[in-house]
Amino acid sequence: MNRIRPTIESHLGSHDVARILYGTIVGLALVLALESEAHGPGQTAAFIVIAALVVGVAELFSEAISTEARQRSRVTRAELRVLGRDAGAVVAGAGFPAIYFVLSVLGLCSEHTAFTLAKWSGVILVCVYAFLAARMAGITFRRSAWHAAVAGVAGVAIVQVKSAVLH
Repeated sequence: MNRIRPTIESHLGSHDVARILYGTIVGLALVLALESEAHGPGQTAAFIVIAALVVGVAELFSEAISTEARQRSRVTRAELRVLGRDAGAVVAGAGFPAIYFVLSVLGLCSEHTAFTLAKWSGVILVCVYAFLAARMAGITFRRSAWHAAVAGVAGVAIVQVKSAVLH
């Protein structure tokens, strides 16, 4: 697909996409779980950031141990930097919804709007990634749109299950 900018195409070809999407689903599940709780927007933002960091550390920890087991050797500093960057993508995806709650703390939107934006921006991100991945795979625009819609429905279903488990 020659109409996608090289930087976007490079990003879509990286492992970051999977980790950002994973983080996004974790973040959406957290938002849904927190929506029924009686917390202020500042506490909600803090909880999301802390949970995102914990998930990122878990990603780094598990990948480092898995790498050592596969390679039968210690993880090098260079490998650890790559694993850290990968874990950072998970943190970014999971922690992104906190931005909306910070905006609410600053009085730029209501808490209800923050929850709405946090949920829908995650679903939209999943759909956009699915659409662009399909287009890069050479799928027609119409089928790519269908692919995005199915991914959006699947993303919502995964989030609903994950938030039910977290609740």
